[in-house]
Formats: sequence, structure tokens, C-alpha cells
Amino acid sequence: MRDRPDDDELMAAVARGEGTAFATLLERHLERVRAIAWRMLGSADAADDVAQDVFLRIWTRPQTYDPARGRFAAWLSRVAANACIDRLRRNEPGQLDDAAEEWLADPAPDPERRTMQAETAARVRAAIAALPERQRLAVVLSHDLGHTNIEIARIMDTTVEAVESLLGRARRRLKTELRGELAAGLKDEEP
Repeated sequence: MRDRPDDDELMAAVARGEGTAFATLLERHLERVRAIAWRMLGSADAADDVAQDVFLRIWTRPQTYDPARGRFAAWLSRVAANACIDRLRRNEPGQLDDAAEEWLADPAPDPERRTMQAETAARVRAAIAALPERQRLAVVLSHDLGHTNIEIARIMDTTVEAVESLLGRARRRLKTELRGELAAGLKDEEP
């Protein structure tokens, strides 16, 4: 006998109005939703707003989840991604925040190295933020959240080939842009 209900069982309980099932889903998946939103929008405040919207939708419209169409985690990622895209289209991207520096930085480097890491992290975040929204979403789902291309295709409601194309274009663009940033940074440091 299982002690821990799976996500499908919890969603069925949420549909019956059971608050404890909702609380369990929230506890289980809040950080995943916040991670998607933070990487898509670049702001902890915006990530919190998106997470609130996503979980409000789960509570008020649990019937929108259909377990026959795929795993709950993939559906939840899609709901979160769509909420981020809606926010971006309304032109509410948020601001990159200083907490991101802490997240990406080595826990105990010397001050100079820490500054260099923070600058590199900021360049990478800016390059990702500059990607078209579908490329950015594919990168976040693949690299940050570890979804397979098949799962990403379901989340983004597209084909695996389209996901591969989005990721390929995003990687080429990031490589070109970050190589240019690095070259410019080295020129600035030359005596």
C-alpha cells in the first residue's frame, strides 16, 4: 500500500474540493513552477505572481488536467509556460534581480572570482532573456528543468522536430552572442 498519493490522485481530490490535496500539490510542485517563471521572466516577483496564477488555476479549474494526455508534471510545466508567455505578451517581463547572482555563484570564491561569476551569470541571463519566447521556453524546459524533447513538444504543443529546431537555433544564437560578449570583454581588459 502506498503512503503517498500520486499527482493524478491528488488532482482528482482537488476536483472534489479537498484542500489538503491542493496543499500537497502546491508543496510538491511550487518550486518547479517558480523555476520556469524565474528563468522565463528573470524576476523573483514575477515568478511568484506566475506561480500564484498557476496554482489558482489548479484550484479553480482542476478539470482542465486530463491524465490521459500525459504526466501531471508536463501539464503543469505547460500551464506555467503559457502563463509566462501571456505575461511577456502583455509586456510585463519583470526585472532581473540580485538574488540570481547568489543562485548561480560559487558558494565561497574570492571576491574577484565572485564578481567575474556574477558578470558571466548576468551575461548568460541577458542572452537567454533576449531569445525569442519560444526558443527561451525550449531552453528553460530542456536545460533548467531536464524535460526530454518529447515532453517539451507536448508542453509547447508542437512536434519533436520543431523543439529540436528551436533548441538548435537558441544554442547557436547563445553561442554567437556569448562569444561576442567574451571577445568584447577581453578587448576591454587589454592593456
